Amino acid sequence: MPDSAQPVTPVTFPPAFLWGAATSAYQIEGAIREDGRTPSIWDTFSHTPGKIAGDDHGDTAVDHYHRYRDDVALMAELGLTAYRFSVSWSRVQPTGRGPAVQRGLDFYRRLVDELLDKGIKPAVTLYHWDLPQELEDAGGWPERETALRFAEYAAIVGEALGDRVENWMTLNEPWCSAFLGYGSGVHAPGRTDPVAALRAAHHLNLAHGLGTAALRSAMPARNAVGVSLNTHVFRPLTDSPEDAAALRKIDDLGNGVFHGPMLHGKYPDTLFTTTKSLTDWSFVVEGDLTLIHQRLDSLGINYYTPTLISAGDPDSPAPRADGHGDSSHSPWPGADDVRFHQTPGERTLMGWTVDPTGLHELLMRWTREVPGLPLYITENGAAYEDKPDADGRVHDPERIAYLHGHLRAVRRAIAEGADVRGYYLWSLLDNFEWAYGYEKRFGAVHVDYETLARTPKSSAHWYGQLARTGALPPLATAE
Repeated sequence: MPDSAQPVTPVTFPPAFLWGAATSAYQIEGAIREDGRTPSIWDTFSHTPGKIAGDDHGDTAVDHYHRYRDDVALMAELGLTAYRFSVSWSRVQPTGRGPAVQRGLDFYRRLVDELLDKGIKPAVTLYHWDLPQELEDAGGWPERETALRFAEYAAIVGEALGDRVENWMTLNEPWCSAFLGYGSGVHAPGRTDPVAALRAAHHLNLAHGLGTAALRSAMPARNAVGVSLNTHVFRPLTDSPEDAAALRKIDDLGNGVFHGPMLHGKYPDTLFTTTKSLTDWSFVVEGDLTLIHQRLDSLGINYYTPTLISAGDPDSPAPRADGHGDSSHSPWPGADDVRFHQTPGERTLMGWTVDPTGLHELLMRWTREVPGLPLYITENGAAYEDKPDADGRVHDPERIAYLHGHLRAVRRAIAEGADVRGYYLWSLLDNFEWAYGYEKRFGAVHVDYETLARTPKSSAHWYGQLARTGALPPLATAE
């Protein structure tokens, strides 16, 4: 159903609703060799010729490491009430093991203090894809040891920041870490082994469980611990039984592989059936599911676009329109007989369909599946061709329309009973967009990559008006 046809719902949000923006360390910080930081898998991957568009890398990114005070001042000027950022593991614990480097922790201490001074609530994500390279050299996420190391790292950061940061997330989009990093190879570390991808998924689950317990041991009891998942919205191409079976298979691989153990303490039985030709899952040790199934204080939802699914012929390959990059290796182990189709409609610069109904669908799905669990939109946004005009201003009416539609969907879900506590726009700043380099701009704030000057786009002013009033502004650019 198009957004314009949605039922009329209130356009004001609850008074305590958090209005934030999100970033990740490797995409914005730069300073990759300062204060004891050592390479992560994304440093290595981005410096491998041909892996990143334009052979770009995050060596400088947008230099947030040195400009964080200005960036926080800009958030305050816009009226944001929350900021979600990730910690660079290799900046805090350079080898992925052993004692912390205090100079690295001090950066995050200063950042948190700056945010609190400006009345902005910090939210920390411990892991946003940048595994220390030394841990990858020892086997990476396919090895159980990496999950144990993550728990130690979680305790270090929790002890350092837990007295001032109340909102925590263990992992960001572990599906991407496992299946794009070890399956299709379009993300770091660039491996293409379906069994390694499944092993990585389990050990990321284990890292979440162990990390959650470590955080709670290191921090005040008042703090909330959750996880941010890129819960996929899959829809069948037709109502045929074959397409329904294909949908079940992909929902297990895209959603159930993480939601099952984290939220319900078990993997879907049908996931084992789909992947039985690849592995017997003997890497799941007795007691693991109990360790993974920790109490969550919230669930973070990252949403961008839905995907259509149909049955196909495994012997007749077809282009895989799943929106997860180009590779001859699939991120969907055991699902060569499934076809992916783009949904019709307007598209962003990423080629992703603009469809706010998918966000509403997700919020209601988790409201039914885990009633009583607070929800946050921890990522939602769009890339467009944003360029300054002759006066240096950046008008992005497409992004305003995108945000307006998706926030209407959030408000509709709240009206229907979803306990949504906040929204983090992706992203605060234009930045290094992983395998796309600097070609795709998701930021509400434009960054000139030559001078690193920041210019709030029209969408930033529009969003700031919403953050200050709690009322959805009209679909006109705000200045």
